[in-house]
Amino acid sequence: QVQLVESGGGLVQAGGSLRVSCAASGRPISSRAMGWFRQAPGKEREFVGAINWNGDYTIYADSVKGRFTISRVNAKNTVYLELNSLKPEDTAVYFCAASIYSSGSSDPSQYNYWGQGTQVTVSS
Repeated sequence: QVQLVESGGGLVQAGGSLRVSCAASGRPISSRAMGWFRQAPGKEREFVGAINWNGDYTIYADSVKGRFTISRVNAKNTVYLELNSLKPEDTAVYFCAASIYSSGSSDPSQYNYWGQGTQVTVSS
């Protein structure tokens, strides 16, 4: 079993930045790709980005490309999502997820462990 706990969300003004963390426990995540998803009120969960097992390859949704950056420190069993140039439409609960594969994907069915989420609110 892998337990994932997100932290670092909060309220920020448009144009600001946040860094959200995802700490894993139970079993190492070093061989797994990790993904970030988000869900805004009244909307379906959507893919944000993913990072492969060793951190040398990332993919992002078009809506966040160039503004968000995913990184990981396997020695700390932690994955990070840096959110820059935030917009009000980025307001959502952000979830990290551990993949069953070593390469990341936008397909949520490839992720079998999920955190409880952290709220990010961007004010205009």
